[in-house]
Amino acid sequence: MSYPEPRYLGDKGEINAVFRPSDTEADLTSPSGNRTHYLATHATTGGEFGLYKVDMGPKSPGPSTHFHKSISESFFVLSGEVGLYNGEKWITAGAGDFLYVPVGGLHAFKNDSDEPSSMLLLFAPGAPREEYFERVAEMARRGGQEFADFLVRHDSFFVDQEEPAR
Repeated sequence: MSYPEPRYLGDKGEINAVFRPSDTEADLTSPSGNRTHYLATHATTGGEFGLYKVDMGPKSPGPSTHFHKSISESFFVLSGEVGLYNGEKWITAGAGDFLYVPVGGLHAFKNDSDEPSSMLLLFAPGAPREEYFERVAEMARRGGQEFADFLVRHDSFFVDQEEPAR
């Protein structure tokens, strides 16, 4: 195993780090009160990855079972409990727990607890997920072909199968 080919060919390095203070307001707040923080987007990482912090309120539903054809998704729970579906069963994940879902892997998440929770979502390679987060509820309300096209454009393929009980 070896490192990838160099992409930076200079000899002195660059000043190009991006800092985001912990007290930065959420980039998106949903009507339910859930907050999404755009920590490192497709744009800021040059498509290498996307990293988002999601703060979920008590009893917050998440997306139903779905998969992605071009990106993997990883979950790291920061606080509280998050229900993570690994394609086979629901897992109650707590602070420090991690789930990696390779490309094509079935998954879902939600907060069934009476307490808030927080987690990191990592997409690799990076994809422009911000429009998805910002418009999915509106597009779901519209429904029809417009919603179907939106989901395909955002590499989100939902399945109609019944999820096993927790």
